[in-house]
Amino acid sequence: MPPHSSSSVQVAREALAGRLRDIRKDAGISGRELAGRCGWSESKSSRIENARTPPSDADIRAWCGACGADGQVPDLIAANRQLDDAHVQWRRLQRSGLRRLQESTGDLYQRTKGFRVYVSDVIPGFLQTPGYATALLSSIAEFRGTPDDVSDAVAARMRRNAVLTRGGRRFSFVLEESVLRYRLCGVEAMAAQLGHLLGAMDLPQVALGIVPFAVERTVWPMPTFTIFDARRVHADTLDAAATLTQPGQVELYERAFARLSQAAVRGAAARTLVMDALAALD
Repeated sequence: MPPHSSSSVQVAREALAGRLRDIRKDAGISGRELAGRCGWSESKSSRIENARTPPSDADIRAWCGACGADGQVPDLIAANRQLDDAHVQWRRLQRSGLRRLQESTGDLYQRTKGFRVYVSDVIPGFLQTPGYATALLSSIAEFRGTPDDVSDAVAARMRRNAVLTRGGRRFSFVLEESVLRYRLCGVEAMAAQLGHLLGAMDLPQVALGIVPFAVERTVWPMPTFTIFDARRVHADTLDAAATLTQPGQVELYERAFARLSQAAVRGAAARTLVMDALAALD
């Protein structure tokens, strides 16, 4: 049994081991020579390369140093540290209800000073009204078969979202126009949500752009993600929330956000898109 039985964790561990193996091969040295340079047994090198033993940060530094690849140390250490939570299963987090899921990021939200959020599916959690959040979380709870604690989860989300109006933070949102049109709640709740979105656009700490349907794109629509400062990314899928901390990964998402931002309209043009969506509710 591998150190972590979760298949996603093991796949990530094997990928890290493969990167270390490639570094050794690129350096043109054998496992035995690597072990000699690092001052450990040849069997240890083999166990690390074959993902049977997870390397420590010190092991990674020694490995890269022996191979003349010190420049790869930061990415590899970040990958190593995020293995245990790189692919956090929504099912595990939701087992005791959605409230816990909302509260699990509270400390991270408090520490973060700059948020960059791209959404292609739903109104960003930061900007959701209680009515919209209730409809959305209810549908998630029903689909996932989680305990029915939606009202508590909504209250937790609203408490968490208080960071939006506290000083010293900046929020940059990019929404696909489709987000304004998806009917995830009743007409009245959706109208209130779109009205709330218009109000949020007036907040000095908020920059909000919308990518119109008709714009000629330089980058495709992609799954929702959030960048916390320039250190961490949360990227959501149907079954998991990926937590990415490798500098190269964060830089990739920063580049994607910049491209998506270039396609977005702001100010009066963005307001017009929201008002058009409101009018379409009639």
